[in-house]
Amino acid sequence: MKREDITRIIEQEKLVVVIRLKYQNEVAGVIKNLVEAGIKILEVTSNTPGFAEEITKARQLYPHALIGAGTVINSKIAEIASKAGAQFLVTPNTNGEVVDVAHKHAIPVLMGAMTPTEVCNAAEAGADFVKLFPADIMGIDYFKSIKAPLDHVKLLAVGGIDLDTVGDWLSAGAAGIGIGGALTKSVTSEEALEAVKNRAAQFIAEVKKYG
Repeated sequence: MKREDITRIIEQEKLVVVIRLKYQNEVAGVIKNLVEAGIKILEVTSNTPGFAEEITKARQLYPHALIGAGTVINSKIAEIASKAGAQFLVTPNTNGEVVDVAHKHAIPVLMGAMTPTEVCNAAEAGADFVKLFPADIMGIDYFKSIKAPLDHVKLLAVGGIDLDTVGDWLSAGAAGIGIGGALTKSVTSEEALEAVKNRAAQFIAEVKKYG
């Protein structure tokens, strides 16, 4: 799949689920639950133990989902993630070297930024999306203030977003949202699994209102 194709899917789906776990043996189950719930774009963060191995396994098991790597803070992690098969890279910071590595491997970057300068630097470095992070701390009014003069940048909102605020961010012009803890808890019972799937379905339905 070409970088442009992956970028287009992310734009269409508008929902990226962030998987950050303490134990590697929980990752596969969480990914399985999310994919079965209908989530199509997932990132496994680099501070999740065995993240590269889990990305490789997920790519093989779920060819119809996009599996990326998160918390890619430097070029070294970017190379590891790309070679593991990550289909996109996500950063919490602004680092042009990550873009260089990603584009060398023909995959897009969702680059973290907080200030107008960082947003511009990320865009000028070639980031395919710029991720306002942490979105909940900065707030929607701040997002709108940045979006107004920089409306050529595809801005994502990530951090502290829940079902009650999804619509607010997308209405404000976010190209998409990232969510984590609300969906990525490891579950061991059928009842808990159904709760995760139901919540995922709610997020998907809410995002589709703004498709």
